[in-house]
Amino acid sequence: MSNRIDLHTHSDCSDGLLSPPELVALAARRDLRMLALTDHDTVDGCAAAGAACAAAAIRFVPGVELSCQWREREIHVVGLRVDPGHAELLAHCSVVNGRRRERLQSMARRLARAGLPGDPLLALAATARSPTRTHLARELCRLGVCDHPQQAFDRWLKRGQPGYVAAQWPPLAAAVHCIVAAGGIAVLAHPHRYPLSHGALRELVADFKAAGGEGIEVSLAGMGPKDADRAASLARRLELAGSIGSDFHEPDLPWRPLGRFDKLPDQITPIAARLEP
Repeated sequence: MSNRIDLHTHSDCSDGLLSPPELVALAARRDLRMLALTDHDTVDGCAAAGAACAAAAIRFVPGVELSCQWREREIHVVGLRVDPGHAELLAHCSVVNGRRRERLQSMARRLARAGLPGDPLLALAATARSPTRTHLARELCRLGVCDHPQQAFDRWLKRGQPGYVAAQWPPLAAAVHCIVAAGGIAVLAHPHRYPLSHGALRELVADFKAAGGEGIEVSLAGMGPKDADRAASLARRLELAGSIGSDFHEPDLPWRPLGRFDKLPDQITPIAARLEP
């Protein structure tokens, strides 16, 4: 049996580039045995991904990645094994996607006032599925304004730049509750990316667990050894299970390939074991 899994991936139902069946086809080529689709604030791709995984003999885990707020910081929580038809989860995602669309429309108007092409940016904000700043970054590249998405973020879209608009996300506890109510397991996503001190990160993880969180990502593509050690230490300290993923968005990013080996640091309970039938 393959020892590759991936519990954090994205499709074109949010800001990934591959359709759910294309994502599963790539997973099959990379010999994954377990795959979770965790699009941003939507479960729209889970049915297609589940059917494709069944045909490819890959264990499918329906999932979602919910955006939320903790002490005025944007935090992401992955929900694994959620019920994609759960009414509360669907309602939550609908509200958040409404906020996403309003935010991107505000950003598009700001960019237009700064002299950028307003019409295509506003059209994108109105039509993108689960719209994110990544959608705007790619559109700025398509329009020839920027050479690559990171340049778009650095020049136009990140905090302090002309197109930035602060997000208004639900509280951390509300996101965790929504996942648990939908029968899922809540996992704190990419803890190394939050600009927090060691002490503040410990407080975040403690609050996450108190809200009902069960896991933390300890093996993620792009996570350096020091960050991985810190995540593992937090998992042990707070008795959280460890999750593995790539945060995959597109096949042309060699530093974020789909699939990870399922080996975890010592004394870490694998979250994947709770997802097996």
